[in-house]
Amino acid sequence: MKQNIATLFIFSFTFLFFIQQLSAQQAATLSLEQSISLGLENSKSLHSSLMKVQAATAKSSETNASRLPQLKFGGTYTRLSEIPSAELTVPYLPAPNNKFVISPSIFDNYNLKLTLQQPIFIGFKIESGAEMAEYNAYAIEQDYQKDKTELIYNIKSAYWNLFKAKQFKKVIDENIAQVQSHLKDVENMMNQGLATNNDVLKVQVQLSNVQLMQLEAANGVQLATLNLNYLIGKPLNSEIELSSSPSPGKQQAKEFDLEKLTERAFASRSELKGMEYRIKASEAAVTFARANWYPQIFLVGNYNYARPNQRIFPTVDEFRDTWDASIAVSFDVWNWGQTSNQSQQAQAQLQQAQDGMSQLRDGITMEVTSNYLNLKKAGESIGLAEKGVKQAEENYRITNDKFKAGITSNSDLLDAEVALLQAKTNYTNSLVDHELALARLQKSVGETK
Repeated sequence: MKQNIATLFIFSFTFLFFIQQLSAQQAATLSLEQSISLGLENSKSLHSSLMKVQAATAKSSETNASRLPQLKFGGTYTRLSEIPSAELTVPYLPAPNNKFVISPSIFDNYNLKLTLQQPIFIGFKIESGAEMAEYNAYAIEQDYQKDKTELIYNIKSAYWNLFKAKQFKKVIDENIAQVQSHLKDVENMMNQGLATNNDVLKVQVQLSNVQLMQLEAANGVQLATLNLNYLIGKPLNSEIELSSSPSPGKQQAKEFDLEKLTERAFASRSELKGMEYRIKASEAAVTFARANWYPQIFLVGNYNYARPNQRIFPTVDEFRDTWDASIAVSFDVWNWGQTSNQSQQAQAQLQQAQDGMSQLRDGITMEVTSNYLNLKKAGESIGLAEKGVKQAEENYRITNDKFKAGITSNSDLLDAEVALLQAKTNYTNSLVDHELALARLQKSVGETK
């Protein structure tokens, strides 16, 4: 019995150790660059956007194919009802030699046809249609680049928010250790008659408050990890260790020139490039809509291999081949203003695209300016927050020494602990806010790194 219990104990211990090691192995250490690389590789939404590019490119190739001659092949078999053959009767000749078959009745008809059609001129419809498809493909490709930039920014945001959540939890854990030490000191002082029960209760209340914050911080870490895992394509329950950290000395707003940033955004933003292509596509659409005001001219050639061949006389029940070539011309004389209305629609859509370009440029100018100012503010906040941490740490050290010496109150030490927690929280916020402000500015000027 004792041997079985010992065996069970060893097995359980080994199993728990294995599970612990497996969990530790599942925790991946990722830098910001690695996270971005994983996200670009695994993103389903980005892959869907890429498929739109491929579809648009294929559509452009399909439209360009209409410039080339079209070759079609067809065949039919027809069974005709039985009718007498066409005969000619010659008078004065004795029967049956006086009857001659002019056109025999052939009841089984076969026809094979090869048709070649080449458009010569159809009112610039082919050229403008090809331009529309090509420019739309270019615009969709720029949409893909925009989606890629958005994904990179979202990954950066998720990465730094996870860093913030982990730092918050770390700061709160440190604060709990301080408050627990404080509580132990107050309980010892109460046992010696140097503190009241109310002093102990105050510290216990503070400890409970911080423990609630610890629970919220733990939930924040879990949710932030879930969000980052979702964006980079890892299993949602994967543990992540972050190897990148904010650098207070990273690019500051003072290193940038707002005017040059705006010019760079105008030159680099995918939305502007996409809108430029859509304007060109709209211009081609106007030409396409006006195509019906011109005649449509085609060159058509046919090769027929039929049994019987109706062009050959007299009709013979055998396969014969013939060919024909023609130039076909058509022109819409009157279509109740359809072409005119289509032209007006295309012209209105072109004007909408041009107005959209103007609004987009104004929006980008405002976005770059706002992000520049936010980066400037975030950079200045880091120095102030860092100074606040140093002051709070010194205040806590002095207050704690005084409390242990019995020359300051319990409430003063509680205030010092809260102030230190707030100062460290503010410092973490300022670091992460600076990283996010920099990421937003980079996105607004069209940088994809």
